[in-house]
Amino acid sequence: MTFEHFQKLVDMMFVPDGAGGALQRYQEVNPRSLHPLVLAYIGDAYFHLFVRGRLLSYEQNKVQVLNQFSAQMVSAVWQDKAYHALEPMLTEEEIAIYKRGRNCKSRVSKSASVAQYHSSTGFEALLGTLYLQEDNDRLYEIAEAAFQVISKAMIEEVAAGQKQP
Repeated sequence: MTFEHFQKLVDMMFVPDGAGGALQRYQEVNPRSLHPLVLAYIGDAYFHLFVRGRLLSYEQNKVQVLNQFSAQMVSAVWQDKAYHALEPMLTEEEIAIYKRGRNCKSRVSKSASVAQYHSSTGFEALLGTLYLQEDNDRLYEIAEAAFQVISKAMIEEVAAGQKQP
């Protein structure tokens, strides 16, 4: 990003309040009125932090290992697998939030199929909604279940690879 582009973004985002700070444009955040990609943006950040925190139960010294595992676990491929395993435990409203995120138009990563990427966007939108609604118990329950599904699937994938001749 050029400095000129950065300047334009700052001018667009932050309006001086006259006291050296910036005026807030919004007093509250209503997840129902946010674009699904904004919800996914928040959900992605939450899931990254959640996974990084959970990985500390397994490794506490090797940052490179932690980074590699967290990057894998939050990938679209694994989030898609987690969502499909968790779908039976979701409410109709949570599935509707997922579908809203899944169906929105977005750029697709090269590391996953279009379907996997859209599915992971839906999953992240669900997490983002729960985070912004401050439904912390449900948010933790879903994130922990996803972590368990992903870690179990990783173990099974490695075991299956070791059995190959």
